[in-house]
Amino acid sequence: MRVGDVLPPLEIEITRTLIVAGAIASRDYQDVHHDAELARQKGSPDIFMNILTTNGLVGRYITDRFGPRSVLRRVAIRLGAPNYPGDTMVLTGTVEAVDGDTATVRVVGANGIGRHVTGTVTVTVPGAAGAVGADGARVAQGAEGAEGIEGAEDAAVHEAAGSRP
Repeated sequence: MRVGDVLPPLEIEITRTLIVAGAIASRDYQDVHHDAELARQKGSPDIFMNILTTNGLVGRYITDRFGPRSVLRRVAIRLGAPNYPGDTMVLTGTVEAVDGDTATVRVVGANGIGRHVTGTVTVTVPGAAGAVGADGARVAQGAEGAEGIEGAEDAAVHEAAGSRP
């Protein structure tokens, strides 16, 4: 993985079930996340997703890309346009920095009315020490022979499948 690399997008259908389940799972019982009529009385056209569900989806996006051994070190997000039922949110990411086995990724989640979430995620992939550093120089190869974060991701996929590269 190198600075400037673009992660593949992830499309997430925004359903009532996703919104309500996310609110319940995060113990957010605010009526605007599960009761459409009360949400309308408060000025919203419908129920909408809470920030904790969004945070979880952003984390999923990063760990799906970097593999099962990846560790989220920092997630810093800000909400914008609400996620309403019936819409689709598309998460995209761009690698902003790489230092050894740690990368910082700029994440944007957009829906039909605008940007729902923006922010950065710092992720570490153990054994990915062959990554390109912030100065653009390649650093030492990881202990398992995986070259950089991209190589560690490939190794993690093989490990999950029960094979070795």
